[in-house]
Amino acid sequence: MIKVYAAEDRHRTDLGWLVSRPSFQFGAYVDPDNTGFGVLRVFNDDFVAPGKGFGAHPHSDMEIVSVILKGAIRHEDNLGNIEITRVGEVQRITAGSGVIHAEYNPSETEELNLLQMWFMPRERGLAPSYETSRYDPAKLTNALHPIVTPTGSEEAASIQQDMTIYLGRLEAGREIAYRQESGRRLFLFVIEGSIQANGVRLGERDSARISDVADLTLSTPEAPAFVLLIDLP
Repeated sequence: MIKVYAAEDRHRTDLGWLVSRPSFQFGAYVDPDNTGFGVLRVFNDDFVAPGKGFGAHPHSDMEIVSVILKGAIRHEDNLGNIEITRVGEVQRITAGSGVIHAEYNPSETEELNLLQMWFMPRERGLAPSYETSRYDPAKLTNALHPIVTPTGSEEAASIQQDMTIYLGRLEAGREIAYRQESGRRLFLFVIEGSIQANGVRLGERDSARISDVADLTLSTPEAPAFVLLIDLP
């Protein structure tokens, strides 16, 4: 089954300095029928104004992944980590037994756009940790390139869950095939352009929740597209 969620149907939160489009219940947006998909609990498409951000706040027992699409984000936490993550990089936080962090847009001129995802961990009470990884953009062309995996690599952040996050850029007229193992789920998000997923059209910023589909083919008949795919239990 491929269930499409249109971009314009997402909830919209506008705080002036922050415009957020959550795909699931989050914060003041309450929807008991839309609290997650598998171990995925949060998928926020956030736009943060220059010089603004989130003050110090706590998290626990959650795997938090941020993919930067535009600009940069500055992270500080009580573990002593201070780092700026930019386009082409991925930030992963294992909140585990507890972490306090703050995140800001360090630029005074450029807006920040990031996709922030929260996942349930494989177990509770893990030691908290932080990581930034960088991937090679060239490897995204007409392929699904892993940027977050359970074991991590030189180009992929590690995560405490049996799941993988991929990015891919499809050229016009090309397609990508993906084999889904039985009993697992796929979450698909179109960052730029439009695609066909087994013939089902998704436009820019649309998402799809996919289950019981063994073979998935992504294609872009008319124009290039940029996609994110999550394989999760």
